[in-house]
Amino acid sequence: MPPPTANNNRKIGINDLRADKGGDPDRYRRLLLPDDDDLINQVLTHDNQRRSILTSLESLRSQSSNLQKNVIAPKKKAGEEVPSDVLEQLKEWKAEMATLSNQLKCVERERDDTLTKINDIIEANSSGSTISTDADTSVNTNATESTSSSNTLEQETSTEHQQQQLPLLSAEQIKTIPPERILNINVGVLGHVDTGKTSLVKTLSSVLSTAALDKSKQSRARGITLDLGFSAFLLPLPEQLRGEQQTISNSNNASSDNNESESNSGDKKKKKKKSGSNNSRGVGGSRSNSSNSNLDQKYDLLQVTLVDCPGHASLIRTIIGGAQIIDMVLLVVDATKGMQTQTAECLVIAEMTTRNLIVVLNKIDMFPENEREERVQLAEKKICMALRGTKFEDAKMVGISACVGGEKVAAVGDGGGLIIGGGTGGVTTTNAHGEVAGTNNIHGLLDVLQSQMRAPNRDARPSPERFHFAVDHCFPIKGQGTVLTGTCLSGSARPNDMVEFPTLATQKKIKGLQMFRRKANIIQQGDRAGICVSNFDAKLMERGTIASPGTIKLIHGAIAVVRKVRFFKGQLNSGGKFHVSVGHQTVMATVTFWGAREIARQVEREQESQQQQMASNGNAPILGKSSLGGTADLAGLPRLKFDWNQDFLHQDNYLESIPVSDDVLTSQVETRKDGDGQTPLHWARLEFLTPVYCPMDSLVIGSRLDTEVNANACRLAFSGRLVERYDERQDNGRLKSYTKKEKVGRCCRLGDPYRRSDDNKLVRYEIFGTDLFKKETNMSQFVGLLIETDSGDVGSIQSSFGSSGKFRVHFPAGTGLKEGDSLYLRFKRYANDPRKAIHQDGALPQARIGSRVDPPVKKKKKKNGSNNADEQSSTKNGAVGEIEKLKGDILENGKSPMAIVSGLFTMADDISKHKGRKVVAVTTEEEGSIHGSFGKMGKVKVSFENGVSAEVGSRVKMLAA
Repeated sequence: MPPPTANNNRKIGINDLRADKGGDPDRYRRLLLPDDDDLINQVLTHDNQRRSILTSLESLRSQSSNLQKNVIAPKKKAGEEVPSDVLEQLKEWKAEMATLSNQLKCVERERDDTLTKINDIIEANSSGSTISTDADTSVNTNATESTSSSNTLEQETSTEHQQQQLPLLSAEQIKTIPPERILNINVGVLGHVDTGKTSLVKTLSSVLSTAALDKSKQSRARGITLDLGFSAFLLPLPEQLRGEQQTISNSNNASSDNNESESNSGDKKKKKKKSGSNNSRGVGGSRSNSSNSNLDQKYDLLQVTLVDCPGHASLIRTIIGGAQIIDMVLLVVDATKGMQTQTAECLVIAEMTTRNLIVVLNKIDMFPENEREERVQLAEKKICMALRGTKFEDAKMVGISACVGGEKVAAVGDGGGLIIGGGTGGVTTTNAHGEVAGTNNIHGLLDVLQSQMRAPNRDARPSPERFHFAVDHCFPIKGQGTVLTGTCLSGSARPNDMVEFPTLATQKKIKGLQMFRRKANIIQQGDRAGICVSNFDAKLMERGTIASPGTIKLIHGAIAVVRKVRFFKGQLNSGGKFHVSVGHQTVMATVTFWGAREIARQVEREQESQQQQMASNGNAPILGKSSLGGTADLAGLPRLKFDWNQDFLHQDNYLESIPVSDDVLTSQVETRKDGDGQTPLHWARLEFLTPVYCPMDSLVIGSRLDTEVNANACRLAFSGRLVERYDERQDNGRLKSYTKKEKVGRCCRLGDPYRRSDDNKLVRYEIFGTDLFKKETNMSQFVGLLIETDSGDVGSIQSSFGSSGKFRVHFPAGTGLKEGDSLYLRFKRYANDPRKAIHQDGALPQARIGSRVDPPVKKKKKKNGSNNADEQSSTKNGAVGEIEKLKGDILENGKSPMAIVSGLFTMADDISKHKGRKVVAVTTEEEGSIHGSFGKMGKVKVSFENGVSAEVGSRVKMLAA
């Protein structure tokens, strides 16, 4: 905390001198003369006496209250006399309390007088020192002092650094620069709890908002960050940015929601100079027309807005909300502990919301000085291993100490000039080497930060009709109105524009705008600003979104393109409930996944189209730019249109990979097998249990926040892009999700043989099947359905055949089917079809004609009809037949024990007289014997003692009797 100065009216409070309240008396002893050094000890002694008296006084008051409540009051209520010893005791206590009250007043008077004397001495001493001063009192750790006395909209406080210490600019220098000439980049400070994020922010910041540095009473009581904090510092425009071109994207991604008005018209600023143009197109076909302009032509200063996010596991909702308004990330890691659970979760969030990340290894002062360099290198190696496989594999790392010795210790160097109100928000000095005391390698961090700065990707159409503003703080200012501080996500706003509060269903006119403690005429995408409106109760809104009227609708559900977070170990089951975060809102939603196969084909087609267009235009996609984290582009989610008329194969759950057999494009499958770590994209239906207000194309993050907080597991399940609004009552029947069905029958009879003309192959154009339908089935509803064979022949059902469920199938191109072969009826049924109708996608092939093959003429029977067995035996010797079917359980040697053979006998032959005759398979020379007849068509059963391995269709020969 900065002590009083010639330009600072704040006085030192007792909490500034109490170590148990975060104060540091040693700081202020150095501001006093040696003769006055004992004054601080006197103040602390008086304060200890005061607290001791208060303890005794409170104890007596409690005893007196209990006595009156439990003894005297019941006696009087019952009409009984109060014992005299009780009254005497009460009288003694009252007299003792009166004495203690007088002592308390005396001690407090002495303490306050001594504090006044200390303040007077410090003020007199500081009047002759070379110092920089605070411009406000917003960084006040004394809970009794006010934090809202500023009349500016942002209620921000400015502090100065001496230029030779850190390259931060003073308030006087900033005042000479118009707000429009200051480039703002939002940097998120993320990490595990107690890694020193707030200390780092305190060290760097020169402009503090009313929500900075854990100002809430709850945060101070618990000693951790509970809410988002916003602060900033300003730098000269880094050298590498001066000649860099800012990409201003003019995205024509119209919302897929027809009811959502996101007009693309409005005021368009004409750029004075354009150095070129690029056309880039995101996957999914959304074209971006980009114009480039040198940053040094537009801006003179760079403001780095630090978004201090909580680190505790229970505050992950707040972290997600803060990460969606940032351009880059400082991932703070405790160098002594390395990657921790929430560090990993913050890394996952950063992958979804930004392209640029710097790893800050804090607390390196905890390493022994003689081992520090080696220990820091070891910590960097461990972080590199943790970053392997992420898009931040090559992220820069820097080791620092934001507060040497710990959060409540501010080390003071020797022999340096005093800086009051420095970046730490307290008293710092410079040592002989020009370093800022109390920190370590902050210069190195600033160097890395400036070197990693990239030109932000901003909207080229600052139209008020597309204005979206993320509000993080809301408070009233007497005499002016209500102030909303936050970040402009898209579009622009000016004074007198109307803005809508979607959650409150009300509209207000913008009374005024401010940036950097000064009035602004316009705010655009990426700007950190304050908006003043009148006649609005600040208690109605804590955090949320305001927008151009009509651009944000209430949605009960949505269709999104999603991808699973690869570090999430759980299953993504359709119908499961997830915590879904959209901007600053987190609500429960029921999620259904589908379409992995279809979306893979769609993405590949879009990528091919994009590559062809880029090749023809000679353009390359713009890479490496900073962008606000709320866009789903940074999460690797393509811009796709959802086709309500497309058919989707039903999925029970999210598919971790797409099987090759599902006919997905080979390159997609190979890409995932090559180890890029990406899970397949899916369509997802989000049915919000609580409706939300958000625009289409927003980034959504699904989590399982009901997971045990202390469990060492990632709770972030998936990220997604909102594509289409979904209303269950109206749209449930529109989704065309189907399941594949298959019924198997067999061929029981062949039609007449034909010799096909184009390939001279013997085929059948008509066959008869069975085992597909029951005899009571109404066959008329199945007439015309397609039937397939194992060889790929396709025919259609013509009619029923008989009354036992058999059917007749016609093959326009013919088929080589044989009796007993399988027939397949493949179809699909839509989940939302109440009729459960059968749908098929195939078609009949073109007809292939052929000529009928006439069967051989049957010999007439002899009139005498000789039935002599010897005569029959002589005529059947050497007869050749064909194996039509193999029957029986497979033997141990893998062969079938019996075969059905046709062609050895006619219907007129008495097969029983030939039972036992030997038959040999021509191809395998396996010998069997006739076992008996099979049916009435002259077929016989032939048993093989050692089994038969000949295939169906093989020839057999009957041996002599």
